[in-house]
Amino acid sequence: MPKIPSATTYSPANPPPSSSSPTSSIDGQILRFIPFQSSADEGFWRRLSSLKLDTLGLDQSPIPITGFYAPCSHPQVPNPLKLMAESLPDDAGEQSTSLQSVNGNRNRCPLPGILYNTNTLESFHSLDKNALLKAEAKKIYDDIISGKADDDCTVLSRFLLISFADLKKWTFYHWFAFPALSFDSPATLISIQSASKTFNLEEAKYLTKACNEWRNSDTRGGVPFFLVRITSNAHVTIQPLKAWEPLQHGGEKLLFGFYDPCNLPSNPGWPLRNFLAFICLKWKIEKIQFFCFRERRGLIDLDFSLVGEALIAFPQGWKDTHRVPKAVGWDLKPKLINLSASMDPTRLAVSAADLNLKLMRWRALPSLNMNILSSVTCLLVGAGTLGCQVARMLMAWGVRRITFLDSGRVSMSNPVRQSLYTFEDCLNGGELKAVAAAKSLKRIFPAVEAVGVELEIPMPGHPVPAKETNNVIKDCEHLQNLISSHDVIFLLTDTRESRWLPTLLCTNENKVAITAALGFDSYLVMRHGAGPAQFSSDMHGSTCSSATDDDTNGIVSQIHKLSMEGDHKGQRLGCYFCNDVVAPIDSTSNRTLDQQCTVTRPGAAPIASSLAVEMLVGILHHPEGINAPGEISSSIIGSSDRPLGILPHQIRGSLSQFSQMTLVGYSSKCCTACSDAVVSEYRRKGMEFVLQAITQPAYLEDLTGLTELIISAKSFSLDWDEDADDLAANVDD
Repeated sequence: MPKIPSATTYSPANPPPSSSSPTSSIDGQILRFIPFQSSADEGFWRRLSSLKLDTLGLDQSPIPITGFYAPCSHPQVPNPLKLMAESLPDDAGEQSTSLQSVNGNRNRCPLPGILYNTNTLESFHSLDKNALLKAEAKKIYDDIISGKADDDCTVLSRFLLISFADLKKWTFYHWFAFPALSFDSPATLISIQSASKTFNLEEAKYLTKACNEWRNSDTRGGVPFFLVRITSNAHVTIQPLKAWEPLQHGGEKLLFGFYDPCNLPSNPGWPLRNFLAFICLKWKIEKIQFFCFRERRGLIDLDFSLVGEALIAFPQGWKDTHRVPKAVGWDLKPKLINLSASMDPTRLAVSAADLNLKLMRWRALPSLNMNILSSVTCLLVGAGTLGCQVARMLMAWGVRRITFLDSGRVSMSNPVRQSLYTFEDCLNGGELKAVAAAKSLKRIFPAVEAVGVELEIPMPGHPVPAKETNNVIKDCEHLQNLISSHDVIFLLTDTRESRWLPTLLCTNENKVAITAALGFDSYLVMRHGAGPAQFSSDMHGSTCSSATDDDTNGIVSQIHKLSMEGDHKGQRLGCYFCNDVVAPIDSTSNRTLDQQCTVTRPGAAPIASSLAVEMLVGILHHPEGINAPGEISSSIIGSSDRPLGILPHQIRGSLSQFSQMTLVGYSSKCCTACSDAVVSEYRRKGMEFVLQAITQPAYLEDLTGLTELIISAKSFSLDWDEDADDLAANVDD
């Protein structure tokens, strides 16, 4: 027999030359198969992106996937293999459940595939495609030899996909392959024609009924390869491939049927290639009648379907089961899909904003909890230089729910220092800062939930006229409700007294509170400790005056100390006011212009704001949360279980020295904002207590024992050891 040239494949855009008549005999012509078309929808790429960012990271291991196809149903359009979101598994190491769950879905015949997603475009192009194709072809060959294909014939249509996902640009490079075992000599086509011209009326009637019943079966509708048995009295039954043994001895006509995705009138589709190899290898049949199942409007269409006969020469090399057979099947070239234009701009912004955080989890911060960050609610008390910077840093960390609280308006001096405001915000008297800041955040990132609240915070040392009492109480209650409804409160105002009431309310509610404060060339960032109820069962505990008179260090022990060592186990951390020995007073009246304005070196605010947000992220990821102990710089170095590093209590920095230190400060019994006495009195008297603290300057000092402490300090005297002085003098001499 003369050697026949290698088989040629064609696409619908470049079809093979058709025979003179689709019903004529074409003895001796090479059987030509039309390659599978492929289509991966947007849902597939979105799902792959999520899997890459959230689960796979840098892992390039192959991923089992599932593709879907159905018989061709339109004479002008082939049916492609489709990839959808459910084509990908829930876990990268598992096969998609779609392969097992849709066998009864007549429109989605599942086929197993494998995906290789690379980390770089260079890796995508450098993959050994021939080796990958041979590996998949060997699986098909082994499945035929082992008998697996008898029970699960979908393995005859395995496919391969390589891809690279550029998640910055939302573009996806991909290349499909449909591995097909290659015969030494191509199959010869004896004849092919419309099925309606092959069967008589009785056979056509029963064939139509049998095909429709098979397609509508709950268990077999998605099985793409089958046997068509036609008895001598024209009765037709359709059987699975494993029924071959009892059927081959019956003497009836047998056709080998398959769901044909091809639409051309004289050529079968790609799945027939491996089906013929299966028949030849498994049953040693060389002359094969095949049935190309096609349909229209959900029912078998015998005019559209084809019946053909082919002659196959058994490849001698296939007798060696250890041999890797030759294979073909790669698409002619890779494809590129760009989803950025089709995506909702807001959704695209969210994906881009989250990208940096998700990439952090690949290497540096695998324990980063983005759900905590995206769900936490933050109240920013103060929308000035610090408030604007903190808001930007929060968004960079994935925080999406931010509320601004401020009573001021944007002035002409603000936009150059306060990053959320523009010149337009200053016009016509200036827009409310809180409202303008919230609008600005939404312009920067539309997915953020930003709210602006105009509210003037009542402050100690700022007496309230009697006629304004009700309004002040309403403001206090409003502030209380805001603090209660948020998870984290940042204290970012520019006066000490404006931080007092928020500090008290945070302590009472046991909320995470973080203070950032600026000097001319210095800054302080600190987190407040938990409320006293978390550490003490006696809310009516002692005040400063409880120290014994004979305690040599009594006075010093009552004044809250700063420590560079964290050795106070079990003691709660202090708040912003724990170091004060006086109650907050009016710091704005009778001040010169430079004292009225927040005059600082411009670099201080961004540094302090960044540190404040970093501190919050540390709290949210610490197992003890708000109760986490204060740590200093040398207390934890390179710990694998703490990738974010230490969680300090206080950070004090100096721009003039370009220095920074971490300190630990503990709660003071004299504190005018977080001590047991103050919190207990607030809980007992409510807003009456707040009004009293605002209008009576000495009230807080008397309540906490600061008054007595100050008197004691003034009367404190030191006794010098004269003998020691004389000894020192003699040494000097």
